[in-house]
Amino acid sequence: MQEFFNQILGEEIGPFGPVIVMGALGLVLILSALVILLNKRRDPFDKLRENTARGGATPKGDKLRTNKSGPDKLEKYSAFLEPQDEEEYSAAQLKLIQAGYRGKNAVRMYHFAQFALGLGLMAVGLVLVLIKQASQEVTTMMMMMHILLPGTIGYMAPKYWVTRRVEARKEEITNGFPDSLDMMLVCVEAGQSLDQSIIRVAKEIRAGFPALADEFEIVSYEIKAGKDKINVLRDMAERAGVPDVASFVTVLIQSQTFGTSIAEALRVYAGEMRDKRVMRAEEKANTLPTKMTLATMMLTVPPLLIILIGPSVYDIYTLLSTTEF
Repeated sequence: MQEFFNQILGEEIGPFGPVIVMGALGLVLILSALVILLNKRRDPFDKLRENTARGGATPKGDKLRTNKSGPDKLEKYSAFLEPQDEEEYSAAQLKLIQAGYRGKNAVRMYHFAQFALGLGLMAVGLVLVLIKQASQEVTTMMMMMHILLPGTIGYMAPKYWVTRRVEARKEEITNGFPDSLDMMLVCVEAGQSLDQSIIRVAKEIRAGFPALADEFEIVSYEIKAGKDKINVLRDMAERAGVPDVASFVTVLIQSQTFGTSIAEALRVYAGEMRDKRVMRAEEKANTLPTKMTLATMMLTVPPLLIILIGPSVYDIYTLLSTTEF
């Protein structure tokens, strides 16, 4: 029976017909299992625990709140798309916040993008393999590369994008932080309080450094809401993820704790930040000759060798070709 099916599939699809059919069946089974897991009904006791944790809210009240904020289509898949471990979820949320994605569903959308792109590109690779199989012979290794490689790229693409966003945002905050400190120092010495100076700095630097302006605006809003200033500043340092901001927050907390002058602390720290920015620029300038050495050798030495040795090589080749041994 097995030889009969192998013969039929080999005549219809090709020598790798059984392998293709088995791969397609495996993909269908995986997708079916995902659909079953995603459509799994929630346990009524879980709903009861959530209502109890919210203070005994009724389902009607939940429905009203959902209608106000708009329904989330991926909410019923949260058990599959979001990490169940609290520490893992907090780490993923912090990374997305550092990348600039502050939405409450950011973690869910991030994992949904990973699975959607991974499965989508894997399906595209499978279609390409079937098309190529009709015209030429495809080896097993080539088949696996065409299917698994696009799926892996699609799964890792959102992670790569978020990592690049985090690095770009940290660099923007680092570059704009010395200027914001100078402006804050001017505002404090002009008679404004620290809260007012933060609001003013957020408005002034938005054109050049929007990421840093967003952080200062969040600080001002949280202070207005009545949150403790020390906790607000620490949250800012955690969201930014930049050592300069963390040191600045430590200086402000110490100044507020010991009752020293905020203007004097800002003046000293702003001077240090300016010196540090100059040192970073000098460091990049000093590494430039080393980076240019390899490019200079690759672009200069081969043409020079061709000009100097080329005629001699041509003459030797001509002499050898005309000489009879």
